[in-house]
Amino acid sequence: MAKNTLSFVCQNCGAAYNRWQGKCESCGEWNTLAEEDTSGSVPVSIRSKRKGRTFALESLAGKSPDAPRLSSGMTELDRVTGGGFVRGSVLLVGGDPGIGKSTLLTQATSMMARAGHRIVYISGEEAVAQVRLRAERLGLSDAPVQLAAETSVEDIVSTLSEGAVPRLIVIDSIQTMWTDTVESAPGTVTQVRASAQALIRFAKKTGAAIILVGHVTKDGQIAGPRVVEHMVDAVLSFEGEGSQQFRILRAVKNRFGPTDEIGVFEMTGLGLREVTNPSELFLSERDLGTPGTAVFAGIEGTRPVLVELQALVAPTSLGTPRRAVVGWDPSRLSMVLAVLEAHCGVKLSGHDVYLNVAGGLRIHEPAADLAAAAALVSSLVNAQLPTDAVYFGEISLSGVVRPVAQTPARLKEAAKLGFQRAVLPESARGDAGGDAGLSLNAVNSLTTLVAEIAARGSRRGESSAPAEKNATPARFRRGEG
Repeated sequence: MAKNTLSFVCQNCGAAYNRWQGKCESCGEWNTLAEEDTSGSVPVSIRSKRKGRTFALESLAGKSPDAPRLSSGMTELDRVTGGGFVRGSVLLVGGDPGIGKSTLLTQATSMMARAGHRIVYISGEEAVAQVRLRAERLGLSDAPVQLAAETSVEDIVSTLSEGAVPRLIVIDSIQTMWTDTVESAPGTVTQVRASAQALIRFAKKTGAAIILVGHVTKDGQIAGPRVVEHMVDAVLSFEGEGSQQFRILRAVKNRFGPTDEIGVFEMTGLGLREVTNPSELFLSERDLGTPGTAVFAGIEGTRPVLVELQALVAPTSLGTPRRAVVGWDPSRLSMVLAVLEAHCGVKLSGHDVYLNVAGGLRIHEPAADLAAAAALVSSLVNAQLPTDAVYFGEISLSGVVRPVAQTPARLKEAAKLGFQRAVLPESARGDAGGDAGLSLNAVNSLTTLVAEIAARGSRRGESSAPAEKNATPARFRRGEG
């Protein structure tokens, strides 16, 4: 008889310890360790004493057919997945509660079922009647989607093995599933890992695509062991602010497609609506003529996206000024502020700095440095930036504006939305081409841009403008706002 093996497993990250302790040393969370019996993780019935079979080895020179894909019927979802769902693949979809994960999957499965595919929706959190209510609200009650409310993995696999193999299976959610192979409560790390492994084994064996819905912790990470993210083929994150109607589907991991594509949706009373032109949506409520706002021409995957950066620089009475940022990397903001103070003479040590990306979009590329710097200086000197200009460029620690990739695509998107000029790195002028029809203002260093914005502020009420175009205003050097 096998000896029971007890261990204390963190329910947040999956780290195991021999004894209980209040804080997990791996993830730093408190009171997340729970006692679990790991002796039954691999039951005796599964263990085999037969000798291993031999298999054929192949060379790298052979040709392999492209993996067939199944279109979801939603262009934005197919963009993120790389063109559709691959047979036998397993996807993990995570997002905050109430963000719209179930709504997105209900719409996608209904479209695929209407196209003639066998689609199965397994809900472990809601009853069948509750799922039907959502479908009626979305106007999709006539879609031939097969529903079930079940949490036993063995029963799910046994039921799905009968008849034709489903093309797509949705498990909502993986945290509610449990399997007889382990002796742990549903939702624990051991159960989540074992249940996911059983479903992945079924997908690889039958060729059915499976979507696993995962809960999200308070810090935005998908709950459960990190090993589940390594087991699946793709990890998709559904993001968005509760007060905003925009929803963004982003690929965190994808073995069959790019990981830098995004899909943009708008939450309406009839469900999620695909946004084919996200730039127009993000700039629809733009504040024209307000100091501290700049339009950034960014790239998300292969799609150019224009978004507004909003900055507020205000004097502070605190000993340590505040630095708050939403939608951008805080360390990136600290670097831009340091470059402005070290090389441009802009003294911000006595000011609070707030930076926001309008629309709820999160920017990850360093090309937003130039737009952020322009918005910050514009707010500091109370100077309005040109409303028909876009900004993009990476700022180095020496204050030089470095070029970024896909300059023609950024300019083409700006021209399509009616912008007349662009502020870009000097070294990227040659890559811009002449087809965009924009007036290009190429800058080589951040000092040049700061001087131009300061001159606008001087004309709006300052006594005098800088003597030279590239000269730093004297009031910046004195630390005056």
